[in-house]
Amino acid sequence: MKMNAILWPEGYVPGFTENFASNEVIVAGLSAAEVWPLLATPSLWPTYYSNSANVRFHDGKGPVLADGDRFYFETFGFPVEAQCNEYVAPAVGQPGRVAWHGWAGEVGGDERLDVHHAWLVEDLDGGRVRVLTQETQKGKPAQQLHDAKPNPMINGHQDWLDGIVAAARTTKRL
Repeated sequence: MKMNAILWPEGYVPGFTENFASNEVIVAGLSAAEVWPLLATPSLWPTYYSNSANVRFHDGKGPVLADGDRFYFETFGFPVEAQCNEYVAPAVGQPGRVAWHGWAGEVGGDERLDVHHAWLVEDLDGGRVRVLTQETQKGKPAQQLHDAKPNPMINGHQDWLDGIVAAARTTKRL
């Protein structure tokens, strides 16, 4: 079975930015439909991912993400403004895709961080689901994150994946 890939906007292609993180899980006994609501509803993130806080939407949008929605959350010590720039719910034969451009700091400043964070959630044969998250980052803070060992982005995103899987399993049992 062919697995799908993240769609990258110009300027955020991995290898051409200061930092790139890629994490993936494939687990049996869950479906994309069971995982998706936990990802598509940012207010749920802090319930299963401790590195996410103070989520709120702008312009009366939410609680579920939609293409073009502006929202805010805090993660990795950064106050992140974000705008959803891809949203496709999973369907039969089609992976779920959600992505956002996030930013912190003033444009042109040394503390400016720009990211493209993308997710792909797809059903695989045998009753398995694949959850892939990848993020590219630009700016001096991105270079500092890249140089840090152990890599905080890889570890943090793995916690997010482990949390979403555990939350989906708990929800399924209820």
